[in-house]
Formats: sequence, structure tokens, C-alpha cells
Amino acid sequence: MLKQRVITATILVIVFLSCLFVLPPVAFQGFVLLMFAIAAWEFSLLAGLGLQQPVVRIAFSVLLTLSVAATWYFLPLIGQGGAVKTFFSAAALWWALALLWVQGYPSSTLFWRSVLARVIMGFLTLVPAGVGVLMLHSADNGQWLVLALLALVAAADTGAYFSGKAFGRRKLAPNVSPGKSWEGVIGGLIFVACLALAYSSWVGGHWYLGLVIALPAAAVSVLGDLFESMLKRHCGVKDSGIILPGHGGVLDRIDGVTAAAPIFVLALLATGWAL
Repeated sequence: MLKQRVITATILVIVFLSCLFVLPPVAFQGFVLLMFAIAAWEFSLLAGLGLQQPVVRIAFSVLLTLSVAATWYFLPLIGQGGAVKTFFSAAALWWALALLWVQGYPSSTLFWRSVLARVIMGFLTLVPAGVGVLMLHSADNGQWLVLALLALVAAADTGAYFSGKAFGRRKLAPNVSPGKSWEGVIGGLIFVACLALAYSSWVGGHWYLGLVIALPAAAVSVLGDLFESMLKRHCGVKDSGIILPGHGGVLDRIDGVTAAAPIFVLALLATGWAL
């Protein structure tokens, strides 16, 4: 299993970095849309569309992917940038609601257990994330912004894993993900904060800017993980898919990014970063 995970991860990193830094921008944009199309296909099962309805699942995946592409293209053309802030602010409000549902699970299923509700949840989860990644990539130094987003999510996850193993006592969300602890989350945020401060010192910027940009996105990435875990627990499945040997599905790999991307974009906009 470990060998399989390492091989899969190595291939993914090579493909991702090649699309991001070596190939033309359109290659990375296509890669992102493909990943979100697969994630949408996997989410359709969690939404309750079922294995018996492949046409409906394909339609959901295609419509969601087109929504990502269309929103990314047209959003900056509307309202001279104000629409972008409004869009990602709405996405932040969605994650605030998702937090309440994760905290209230399993009682919260009363509000979202219907197929229609979960289909809407899929759009609210994946579309802003896809648009956020594409918008970051389109900015000045966009490749590095995308890499920074993924790095802070990975750092939060890695720091949480080792901190949780060493110090974990108080469960974060026992009804959703019994393995996660508050100590793990705090350790992950401390790790991200150290990296952000080191980066700010290296580039010579204001020390607090790195924290303002990185910490909110890192914190909410934990919610993205918990939110997907809640849906998987509700559906009785371990992984969202099987496309990545040793890792499960694409959605399992980007669950933290789905929540972090909109917040990361909002933080950049709040600090005056042009997108």
C-alpha cells in the first residue's frame, strides 16, 4: 500500500508541476478542469445520484465543470472586480454554514439529506474552489500563488497529523472523523504560521501579511476535510473514488483545497493583492 501511494503521489506531482511550470497556461487550466470534473463525478455519488444513474452523474459532472469554466471567464468582467469579492464572500458564508452542519452531525442531516440539497452542496463546494484556483493561476506570479495554496494546505495537514499523533487528546469532531484532534489542528496552524513568517522574512515584506493570508485558508482547509468525511460517513463509504491507487479519489486529495481556495483568494483581495 505504501509503495502504491508513493508511486501515485510521484506521478501526480510530476504531472501537476509540468502543467504548472513547463507547459503553456492552457494545459494547467485543462488539468484543473479535468480534476474538478472527476471530483464532481465522485461527489455525485455522495450526493445520492447513485451508481444506477450514470447519465445523471455525467450530466452533473459536465454541468459543474462548465460552471467552473464560465464563472472563471465571466466573473472578472462583471462589476469591475466587485463581483469577484462578492462571489468569494458568498463562498465563505457557505463554508460557515457547512461548519454548523459538521458540528451538528448527525442531527444536521435533517437539513441536507435530500438528493437535491446535496447536489446544491456539490456546486457550492466545488465551483468556488475551481474558480479560485484558475483565478490565482491567471494573476501575476500565478503559478507561485497556486503552489502557495497547495503548500499551505499540505503543511496544515502534515502538521496536524504529527501533532495529533504526539499530543492528540481532545477530539475535534468525533461523530465525523474520530481521528482528528484539536491539538492536531493547533499544531498544523503553528506549522503554517512558522512557514508564513519565514517566507515573509525571506521576501522582506510585512511580517503579518503572511499570517493574514495563510492562516485563515489553512484553518478552513480542515473544515473541507471534515465536510467530505461527513458526507462519506453518511453514505457509508471510505473513499470518494478509486481513480488514484493508494489515495482513493480526486475529491479525497483536494477536500482541503475546496474550502481553502476561496478563503485564500479573499485574503489576497483583502490585503490589496491584484487578481
